[in-house]
Amino acid sequence: INRPIHGNPVLSQKLVERFHLKDARIIDVEETKNLLPKLGQVAGKELEKHIKPGKIIATAWGTAISATVEQLNISSHISDLKVVQLLGALGARVKEYDAHAIVRRLEEKLDAEGIYFHAPFLVDDEHTAKTLLETKSIAEPMNICKKADVAILGIGSIDLAHCSYYLSGYVSGKEIRSIQKEGAVGDVCSIFYDLKGEIKAKDFRKRTIGVSPEVLFKIPIRIGIAGGLEKVDPIIGALNAKLINILISDTETANLVLERTRR
Repeated sequence: INRPIHGNPVLSQKLVERFHLKDARIIDVEETKNLLPKLGQVAGKELEKHIKPGKIIATAWGTAISATVEQLNISSHISDLKVVQLLGALGARVKEYDAHAIVRRLEEKLDAEGIYFHAPFLVDDEHTAKTLLETKSIAEPMNICKKADVAILGIGSIDLAHCSYYLSGYVSGKEIRSIQKEGAVGDVCSIFYDLKGEIKAKDFRKRTIGVSPEVLFKIPIRIGIAGGLEKVDPIIGALNAKLINILISDTETANLVLERTRR
């Protein structure tokens, strides 16, 4: 049963003004276990607004995006939709972290054409990444990302207890700690940044298969979905970096974001 969701328009407006966002959807969530499904419900409704014939939807992966796809409810057929992956796959051990599975689920729900990156998200060295990025099977989806109309994005924590790269066994604790040492607080689409929104971990990025910050910035609608206390700093950094321009979050988290960024 989907109980009615109570929004907080006052907090939403404050965030829009402070961070020059296109929009913010802040909701009350009573219990932590309901956080992701409720954020997914609101993010799904937000995404529906931007789904029109001929549009290209770009997606990352993660639990918030998985919840959004789960809650997405399109009743009528929309023609000529494309769904494209923004970065390589993070191993299919956990369905929420599997970029291919997310694109496939969106493809089915929207009756869209799915466009995949047939490559891992992280490789051993910069040379391998460069070589892969030049292959047709990666260059083509990358070009489609450049034309995307809307992006669905999670906001990742770099704290080991909550970091999906580490928890999925994909990136070692040692490597995450070295990214933390650079001052990084979070990531969007494996683009790491500090609290002020400055891009960090550039050496790590050189080994990833995914869109650059420049390509992401060109996508006009960038919906960031995150909630919970461990996401406060990652959200602040993402907002300051302007990696997202629509925020979906909860009241408690949003209040702390505003409190910690008082000028």
